[in-house]
Amino acid sequence: MANRRSFIKNTTLATAGVGLAASMPMAMNSCAGANEKLVCGLIGAKGMGFADLKAFLGQSNTECAAICDVDENVLNQRIADTEKIQGYKPKGFKDFRKLLEEPGIDVIIIGTPDHWHCLPFVYAAQEGKHIYCEKPLANYIEEINIMERAAERYGNVVQVGQWQRSDKHWQDAVEFVHSGKLGKIRAVRTWSYQGWMKSVPVVPDSDPPPGVDYDFWLGPAPAKPFNRNRFHFTFRWFWDYAGGLMTDWGVHIIDYGLFGMNAKAPKSVMAMGGKFAYPDDAAETPDTMQALYEFDDYTLLWDHGLGIDGGYYGRSHGLGFVGNNGTLVVDRNGWEVIPEGGKDPKMERVDLKEGDGQGLNNHMKNFIECIHDRDKSPNTNIGIAANTARVCHLGNIALKTGRRLYWDADNRKFIGDEDANNYLVPTYRAPWELPKI
Repeated sequence: MANRRSFIKNTTLATAGVGLAASMPMAMNSCAGANEKLVCGLIGAKGMGFADLKAFLGQSNTECAAICDVDENVLNQRIADTEKIQGYKPKGFKDFRKLLEEPGIDVIIIGTPDHWHCLPFVYAAQEGKHIYCEKPLANYIEEINIMERAAERYGNVVQVGQWQRSDKHWQDAVEFVHSGKLGKIRAVRTWSYQGWMKSVPVVPDSDPPPGVDYDFWLGPAPAKPFNRNRFHFTFRWFWDYAGGLMTDWGVHIIDYGLFGMNAKAPKSVMAMGGKFAYPDDAAETPDTMQALYEFDDYTLLWDHGLGIDGGYYGRSHGLGFVGNNGTLVVDRNGWEVIPEGGKDPKMERVDLKEGDGQGLNNHMKNFIECIHDRDKSPNTNIGIAANTARVCHLGNIALKTGRRLYWDADNRKFIGDEDANNYLVPTYRAPWELPKI
């Protein structure tokens, strides 16, 4: 698998039964000028992958030449959906390696489950494609390290789907934090309580749905019988494929906690939690969890709960920068400042500053601008995304080990804890191999 081209030449690759011939030719590689068309290929088209594609096609001078999904039902639907947007069909593939062989594609959008981020990312980077990859960057810290090295080696423009980095009201909130008006910040609270994410009922294993290449969907993950709970949206509650709510929402919210504090890696982390609300359902990842990160002169708390909306400050999700003068609270609806001091406030209250809901569109626009102007850096570049994803995974590893862990950020491993270090590197299922970069 290390030599992708050799593998392709010696392997028969499956493609979808419809949408194989685009009715308009693809543009050739065309990143030189701001007015020239950018052509994308989408890998993983069910959920956020297609949302990302729509945001891409909403920008000027863009087109989609190819879509890949291992579920032929999803693939056919997204080919038809894309035809409605741009007026002609993209090609369809069930093997992303074949899509990467197509000439004239400038950009690859990766919308696969987390365990399928690393390999397409590295292969696309080696082909010189610019990459928009869904968050979290990967499912293991060593995969994150490899992807970061690949982007640095091959010089690709990379944007990761932590789109709040491009959302103006979030940016304004951090600007206020950086102003110093809150006084000394002693704690950062980050949380996500998701009432709409319900318990996952146990269902028996079954045959995969018609049109699904389940073995390819598993890819480098361990071989397991097909179960609909492990497929599509609810894959995120199983450790083989994702990291639960910690990595699903944590990379959004914790990211802004780090951004506001100009921070990178914690000194240590401890975590507690489990399946407290739904102990007998099918999910593996915790429905209730708290992780506490130690920095030099403050702590950062992550707190999540599935099936309920009881977050802090009356908000189901968000973060609070707790300062001596007041607390700034921000979520996807907006931000405000709550002063300390009661009747004798230490600072002025800032009433709610509402957001405009344009984060994803702004994020894609920023990505495209950076392709055309290489002096610009994407708002969630590979370094930012890699750092935040690592921090989130640290919390999950602390939960799994059940003890306080001390992190060596320079060497990207735990100090004096080989058991914890065993969680850093995945074991890929043959014939897939972890890339060597």
